[in-house]
Amino acid sequence: MDKKIITRFAPSPTGFMHVGGVRTALFAWLFAKKNNGTFILRIEDTDKEREVEGSIEHIIESLKWLGINWDEGPDIGGPNAPYIQSERLDTYKKYALELYNKGLAYADPYSKEELEIFRKKSEEQKKAFLYRDYRPENPPKWDGTQPLRLKISDPKRYTWNDLARGELSAGPEALDDFILMKSDGFPTYNFAHIIDDLYMGVTHIFRADEFISSTPKFLALYEALGINRPEFVTLPPIMGADGKKKLGKRDGAKDVLDYKKEGYLPEAILNFLAFIGWNPGDNREIMNVAEIIEAFDINKIQTGGGKFNEEKLLWLNKEYIKKLDKNTLEHKIFRKLSAKYSVDKNLLEKISPIILERINTFGELEQYVTAGEFDYFFQTPILNKDMLKWKNDKDFNITKSNLEQVIETLGKIDNFADNTLKTTLMPLAEKNGKGSILWPLRVALSGKEKSPDPFSILLVLGKEESIKRIQQAINIL
Repeated sequence: MDKKIITRFAPSPTGFMHVGGVRTALFAWLFAKKNNGTFILRIEDTDKEREVEGSIEHIIESLKWLGINWDEGPDIGGPNAPYIQSERLDTYKKYALELYNKGLAYADPYSKEELEIFRKKSEEQKKAFLYRDYRPENPPKWDGTQPLRLKISDPKRYTWNDLARGELSAGPEALDDFILMKSDGFPTYNFAHIIDDLYMGVTHIFRADEFISSTPKFLALYEALGINRPEFVTLPPIMGADGKKKLGKRDGAKDVLDYKKEGYLPEAILNFLAFIGWNPGDNREIMNVAEIIEAFDINKIQTGGGKFNEEKLLWLNKEYIKKLDKNTLEHKIFRKLSAKYSVDKNLLEKISPIILERINTFGELEQYVTAGEFDYFFQTPILNKDMLKWKNDKDFNITKSNLEQVIETLGKIDNFADNTLKTTLMPLAEKNGKGSILWPLRVALSGKEKSPDPFSILLVLGKEESIKRIQQAINIL
């Protein structure tokens, strides 16, 4: 590509960042990175009625958490600053006046009540309401207090090429005189984003599929301004788990920072989102950022919707947790455990592999800690006599006898290592019945019906503490 690639992500600060918006930002960022281009963050805040306080900061935090960085933006500046639309009003007014003075735009004199009358008239005539059917013959001079509309004097069919979707088209029925500047002095999205893309030299627009229907408006405005349009790259929708409905805020699309709170790793989220509507063309499912950038290709963006599969995300996150180096993993586990327990380094090293097997996110670990799921590693459990008996054993005497044999067997072991414990205890379990030996042993050590296998717990507790707990169970029986 001869021309330098410039992409942008231009969210509106109207609430939290959900996965659809982040996926759009990610693809635009990947394409810029792949082609040594520029990625711009721009805030489109012209709809002041819908703006939510703190949203800009939230957008920035969300993208930074995922590692999606920008070359120009509201927090770092750049050659095309400012990057917040409400700070660029003079620019929009300049172009609006240019269109007005050329007779390509006009002041809208109608009140809401008059527009409603026109709509009802169209309904009575059983045809779609088009503002251009009621365009005033002698509109007033535009002084900024009325809306300014683009004049569609030649409604026609538009055909355009989308780099992801191929050739698309829409007939003249999709075109109508639309508002460029509102009566409050702010531009509409349809106007402002085109002016900003022109100023900032944007070459490729990555966008959601709902913008396809508005494309004829954009093309008419490009023509009126006498400028070449950027390339369009329309992404497939993100569907719910059933694949039948587009995932939206009302359908469970979460704030991306909720995943941070729930203990997901940003690398896993980024990998997961990259594969919704795109794949590298091979069997790889786990790819780091550098690998995704290297493999990213617009031609491999799918046209059909991609499912948001929470189970797949959990699996992927667990795989990324497994990839953490030992020190990082232990530090993360220590932070969660130390909120409730006193944890020394020796114990941490022993229980980290056990915890790793049981969690998909670090949020799950936090829940386990709060619920006391790992209390038995740090304190002697309170035992339930009935829980100690294996379901197939006739009475408590069998359980008591089996645990006494376990103590006798463990007493002969000098080296409390995994292979030694298994090779020594399993013959006893084979002889007396696995359930009859291993079930009461596990309950005696943990006090729980559900816990890691008894060999893992024995290794953590050590010989002395393990025998002490088994003896406690015998005493209760």
